[in-house]
Amino acid sequence: MNRRLYLRSIAASSVAATAGCLDAISPAGTDDGQVLESPERDLSEATHPSYGDEFPTASVPNPLTGETVSTDQFEGERTMLVTFFYTSCPDGVCPALMLRLRRAQEVAAENGYVDDAAFLAMTFDPERDTEDVLQTYAGQQGVDLEAGNWHFLRPERYEDAKSIVDDRYGLPIEKRDADEYENLEYMFPHYSYIFLVNERGLVERVYPDGATIATSKVVEDFETVVTA
Repeated sequence: MNRRLYLRSIAASSVAATAGCLDAISPAGTDDGQVLESPERDLSEATHPSYGDEFPTASVPNPLTGETVSTDQFEGERTMLVTFFYTSCPDGVCPALMLRLRRAQEVAAENGYVDDAAFLAMTFDPERDTEDVLQTYAGQQGVDLEAGNWHFLRPERYEDAKSIVDDRYGLPIEKRDADEYENLEYMFPHYSYIFLVNERGLVERVYPDGATIATSKVVEDFETVVTA
């Protein structure tokens, strides 16, 4: 089966239309290094990393701290929640993704494992998502930048972002004219994915419906993995 076509078919419900952006738990872990047992929904034929896969490494600047963050720098130390977004998303999809990561960040603070978690949100619209814009967006979304575990990642160019998100993570993005939105020159129909990655760098969960899945479900899975 063509993996890209498979991705498009299984993710159709999670695509942000043309505008924007269940599982048994085994706290003791599994024999293959996973904390959560395999999900009911098998995404192994998709283009993106799925349950049990090593999460691909990418090194991307965090303009708010001046450092370059690599996804593999957290191996052996932190559980990651990772998503992709753009601040100009006109229909609420990207803020919904931020909400789920932010709530997990709050739970990490409430339960004392701030230093065991990392939250990575990468923009694929670096032309508009400048350092100042991301700083403002963090405040709008209630992100705690002072916790030191949240990273807004910004590739230097759109072409770099597309290469990372599309080629490395298997999530096609496309820049389109935004004629129906007077305040936008262009927009991105895109997939609202969230990835949960354990401290070994293995994917524990993929949420293709990241913008609509129950926040409590993401937080529950995250807590199980981070405290395992």
